[in-house]
Amino acid sequence: MYETLSTFAQTGGLLIFVLLFAGVLAYALWPRNQAKFDAAANAPLSESDAPVTSGQNEDGIHVR
Repeated sequence: MYETLSTFAQTGGLLIFVLLFAGVLAYALWPRNQAKFDAAANAPLSESDAPVTSGQNEDGIHVR
């Protein structure tokens, strides 16, 4: 009985992992999402000239 449940749990876990991995991979490579990922990839390179609001330092961290 233990071996049967163990095998079922291992196989089921593997199948769930493979399906989730395939879903994440499809989401990341879907052509409609390319603009979002390109913008996220270039975000550290963009310069923001927006003024720092009161209560925040240059990094956007709230200070007291």
